[in-house]
Amino acid sequence: MTSLRIVFMGSPDFAVPSLEKLVGQSVHEVVAVVSGTDKKRGRGGALSPTPVKAKALELELPVIHADRLKGNTALEQELAALKPDLFVVVAFKILPDELLAIPRLGSVNVHASLLPKYRGAAPIHHAVMQGETETGCTIFRLDSGIDTGGIIKQVKTPIGHLETTGDVYTRLMQLGSEALLEAVDLLAADKAVFTPQNHAEASPAPKLFDEHCRLDFNQPAKQVHDHIRGLSPFPTAYAQLDGKKLKILRAEPKALPADHPLAQAGIGAVHADASAGTVWVRCGENALALGEVRYEGKRQMPAADFFRGWNGSLQLT
Repeated sequence: MTSLRIVFMGSPDFAVPSLEKLVGQSVHEVVAVVSGTDKKRGRGGALSPTPVKAKALELELPVIHADRLKGNTALEQELAALKPDLFVVVAFKILPDELLAIPRLGSVNVHASLLPKYRGAAPIHHAVMQGETETGCTIFRLDSGIDTGGIIKQVKTPIGHLETTGDVYTRLMQLGSEALLEAVDLLAADKAVFTPQNHAEASPAPKLFDEHCRLDFNQPAKQVHDHIRGLSPFPTAYAQLDGKKLKILRAEPKALPADHPLAQAGIGAVHADASAGTVWVRCGENALALGEVRYEGKRQMPAADFFRGWNGSLQLT
């Protein structure tokens, strides 16, 4: 098998296992790592590197900083001078055509969904929010579209009915890195097959903003629950409680018995049973048992503990 000269591009922790495996478990050479510049992180405001840059420095790899890719002539020249065979891109930016044209074998990406489903910046969040029971990672060739290129390899994993985006994210970090190694070896051996995507089956997974995080208890409890776990641990679903945000990180849908205190209550009504240690919220269909919550300005805690000391309204909106 030919040893490929690879330029790795990525920034967040999701990309770190892929870099580690390329360096430690393959015959290929990572000639440089492209990542974002150091930024202020945490309470102290000190500059710190991206997780990928930190790992690259630990592995003694050359690092190229790049916050802007399009029209960056200096970056284009620096990358071309490396004479790369392949760009490997994991949770990074959209590569402009002038960069895609540089590597001999093109560029591949690790995408955290079963393409063509959930194209975009937040595929794991959207898959969980939609109540999917299965997802996976796709290794595909980058082209000028957004997550539209030919598929080299896919791996699948089930999504448990109580699993959060955080749970699935951690698992896909590893599955994606393993699939990447196999795909890169296929490319090196000239055995990769690029399966075109069926664009008619595509669905979007756009970046999430605050307005996507507000809960609607008029929906059935299962749908509200899927929304909560899809946004957990970040950016986190929330409802309003006495004019402040109550973030909900874990919950579970419950059938609502006809004799339950919430059976005749309005949508969003809260019933906290101190003796049973439960907190239920009335939904459009059935109820939601709250698990972990974080009220604005407070620490995260079990919902039963929060409402045990709560003297305000018992109505979520």
